[in-house]
Amino acid sequence: MSDHHDIDSVSGRSTTGHEWDGIKELNTPLPRWWVLTFYATILWAVAYWVVYPAWPLVSGYTAGILHYTNRAAVTKDLAELEAIRGDKMKVLAGASLADIEKDPNLLSLARARGKTVFADNCAPCHGTGAAGAKGYPNLNDDDWLWGGSLEQISQTIQFGARSGNPKAHEGQMLAFGRDGILKPEEIVTVANYVRSLSGLSTEPGFNAAAGKKIFADNCAACHGDAGKGNQEMGAPNLTDQIWLYGSDQASIVETITNGRAGVMPAWVGRLDPVTIKTLTVYVHSLGGGK
Repeated sequence: MSDHHDIDSVSGRSTTGHEWDGIKELNTPLPRWWVLTFYATILWAVAYWVVYPAWPLVSGYTAGILHYTNRAAVTKDLAELEAIRGDKMKVLAGASLADIEKDPNLLSLARARGKTVFADNCAPCHGTGAAGAKGYPNLNDDDWLWGGSLEQISQTIQFGARSGNPKAHEGQMLAFGRDGILKPEEIVTVANYVRSLSGLSTEPGFNAAAGKKIFADNCAACHGDAGKGNQEMGAPNLTDQIWLYGSDQASIVETITNGRAGVMPAWVGRLDPVTIKTLTVYVHSLGGGK
């Protein structure tokens, strides 16, 4: 490195005096347009700090001369939307779930509102068409863990399942393998028996009598002697060929071994009562409601 400044013979520009391995650094000024743009961004930043909320303080933030916030803008937009809906929402609030479904106008209004709410809050798990996925129930069929009536759907939406809410559904599948209740070979046997309840194929040499006894001793208390399920406990029907986690032997063995305890969030307090009512009507009208 050298402190000697000279003129580059090719470009005619002065060097900075920095040299590495015979390569000299030219003292080339930045383009004027670049410098002006840089200064403009600084002025823009300062103006933004003055006009909009910007700097955090000990117990708040600088509000800016416009006092603008995204939260306030959203609140204002929602208030304007509710004003447009006006009396229609009040009518929905005063009508029962059954009355809404009997009135074509109220039903249409509730379904339109409920569809929007479903897309915003429920579709990430149940899918945009409510067809569900592995571990997330299909809301279009008539298979319901906790019941498919208007009241039962409303109960589930409000308080969820295993959500921590005192009124939530709490039933869950035990971990028969992990907790040492059943041996691995017993789990495979009863898994084959469960598959047979839906008419699915079983392993060669499967002992149906042994599987039936294991089922009766460990599973029938929740799923019933015939495997038809129990909605009060959230125990699924094992005979209808509708499977939440899969019907292959490996999936059933996994379920029996480690149990299942999926969580449905509670929406009470997060959605207002009228919104929950419209969501209930929408889900009930998808085709699987009872």
